[in-house]
Amino acid sequence: MNRRLTTNRGLTMNRGRRSIAVIALAAFIAVLTACTSLPTSGEANAGLALDSADIDPDINQIAARPLEGASPEQIVEGFLDAALTPDNGWSIAREFLSPELAATWRPSAGVSIDSSAADREFTADLDDVAESAQAGDVRVVLDQVARLDENGAYSELPGEASVAAFEVARNDNGEWRITKADNGIFLDAEAFTQVYRRYSLQYYDHTWTHLVPDLRWYPRRQTIATTLTQALLNGDPSEWLSPGVRSAFPGDASLALDSVPISPEKVATVELTSAAAGLDETQLARMRTQLEATLRPAGVTEVRLTVNGRDLDAGRASVETGRTESNPVVLTESEFGAFVGDEIEPYDGISSEIEKIAPTVRAVDVAADDSRAAMQLEDGLVYTVADGRVDQLDSRPGLVKPSMDPYGFTWSVPKDSPEALTAWQSDVTPVEIPGAFPEASSIMGIRVAPDGVRLAAVIARGGQHWLVLAAIIRDEDQVPTGIGPVQLVAQIDGAALGMSWIGEDAVGILVESENARIALTQPIGGPGVVAAAPADAVALSGGRTSAAVRILDETGVMFAQRGTTWQMGLSDVLVLGTHAGQ
Repeated sequence: MNRRLTTNRGLTMNRGRRSIAVIALAAFIAVLTACTSLPTSGEANAGLALDSADIDPDINQIAARPLEGASPEQIVEGFLDAALTPDNGWSIAREFLSPELAATWRPSAGVSIDSSAADREFTADLDDVAESAQAGDVRVVLDQVARLDENGAYSELPGEASVAAFEVARNDNGEWRITKADNGIFLDAEAFTQVYRRYSLQYYDHTWTHLVPDLRWYPRRQTIATTLTQALLNGDPSEWLSPGVRSAFPGDASLALDSVPISPEKVATVELTSAAAGLDETQLARMRTQLEATLRPAGVTEVRLTVNGRDLDAGRASVETGRTESNPVVLTESEFGAFVGDEIEPYDGISSEIEKIAPTVRAVDVAADDSRAAMQLEDGLVYTVADGRVDQLDSRPGLVKPSMDPYGFTWSVPKDSPEALTAWQSDVTPVEIPGAFPEASSIMGIRVAPDGVRLAAVIARGGQHWLVLAAIIRDEDQVPTGIGPVQLVAQIDGAALGMSWIGEDAVGILVESENARIALTQPIGGPGVVAAAPADAVALSGGRTSAAVRILDETGVMFAQRGTTWQMGLSDVLVLGTHAGQ
C-alpha cells in the first residue's frame, strides 16, 4: 500500500544547510588565518569599480553530499540544496540522482527561483511502508517568483504556488536516489544571487551608433569570458529585444576554439573561424567593440580577434554613450535649468519660456542635446518648447507624462488608452504606434531608454501593475513604426508616481504603497532593490548611476540618496524634471 508523508522545510532536519554553514565558516576562518596582518603604510591605490571585473567570492558554498539512510524527502531536499554548488557541472547534485539520470540531467536548462527555501513543503508517496518501500514519488510545493531560461534570461513571475515532481527508488545499496526529475535547478531568491551573476550581452541598434545591453545571468565561474563570447556569437538577442537590435558578428563567423584565453594583462584572444578573415575593417571594428563591451565586466580590457593565430588588426568603432553628467533638472518659481553645484544653469531657448509659466508646469523632459523640451501643464496637455516658442503637441485627455527619445520624438499616451501610444515629430506631426500594449487596461508612465531602442512602461494588466519593456521598431529615417512584444519585467506593488532610467540597464520607480512611498531600482532582467523613499515623495529622476537619483517631496524639497538614507538638498522646487533617456 502507498504511504503518504508530508513535511515542511522549516520542520525537517536541515542537515544539508548546517553542513554548508560549517564548511563555509571553515573556509572563512582559513582565509582569515592566512592574513597575518594588514598594511598600515604605503601608497593608497584605487581599486576596480564594483562590478567592473568578475571576481569570484572568497567563500564558495559547498553543498552536503547524500547521507547514509536519508529518507526520500531528505534526498530531494539535499538535491535542491546542492544547486548552491555549480562546480564541475553541479557534480554534487548529481550524486543524489541514479547513475542513469545523472548522465542525462541538464542543470543548464534553467533555474526555478522561489521566495524562500524554508517554506518548501515536501510530500512523499511510497509504494509501501517506509521501511519496506522500494520506489515512490516526492512532490515539492514552492512559491515560485521568477524563472531563468536556458539562455540566462530572467523573467519575474506572479508569486504563486507551483509543484515540482520527482520519482525516487532505492539503489543496490538500499539508499534512496532520484530516478526522474526535470532538467534545471531550483534556488531561492537569496541563493540565486550567490550562485549566479548578472552580465550584459551587448548588441547594436540599427544605426550602429548605440550599444544596447541584453541582461543575462550565468553561474559565477572562472571561464565566464568564454561563456559570454559563445553566447554573443552563437546565440540570439532576447525575443522582446530582437526587433530593435542587431549584431556585428555574421552567422558564419564563430569561435574556432572552445575557450577564450585571457593574458595576465587582461587581453582576451578570440580565435574565429576562417570566414572572419574576409571581413572589412568597419565590420571587424564593430565586432571588436561589441565584444569588448560585453567582456568588460569579466575583467577584460582588450580583445584581439584572430584567425589561425593571425591577428586581424581590428580597430574600434565609435559608439555614443549618452550623457556623461547627471545634473538634476529643476523648476522653481523664477528659474528653470540644470542644478549644478548650488546654481541653476538655464537652457538656451527653453528656460525663459518655461519660467514664464512656472506655476502651471507639472512635468518637463529635456532633449538629450538640450535643444528642446516636452512639458505637461496643469491642463493635462503636452507641449514642446524650443527656440523661444511653445507649441501644443497632444491635446488628448488623461495623458501620462511625456518622454523624449534621442531622435527628437516626444512620446505620449492617454492613461486609459494604452493602445493609443503616439510619437510626435518635432514639427508637431503625430506618428501613431499600432498594436501597443495589447493586454494593458491602463498605463501609468512611459520612458524611452538612452539608446532609443527600449521603451519602459508601467501598465495595469489583469488587476496587477507591471513594469514592462518593448523594443522600438524604426524605419531607415528613425521614424517609429511600432513596438515589439511586451516583456513583463517586475510586478509593482502600488501606484507608480514617477519613473526614470538609471544607467543603461535599470529603471527607477517611485511607488505609492499602502503605508509608505518606496523607491524601487529595477534591473532590466533581475531582482529589484527596494528602499524607503522620503515621506510624501511625489517625483523621481534618474541618471547615469544610482547616486544621481533625485526625489522631490510635496513641500518642494529635493533629496539625493546617500547610502541607505536620503539627504535633503535644494528647496522651493516646483517640478523635478528629467533628461531624455533618464
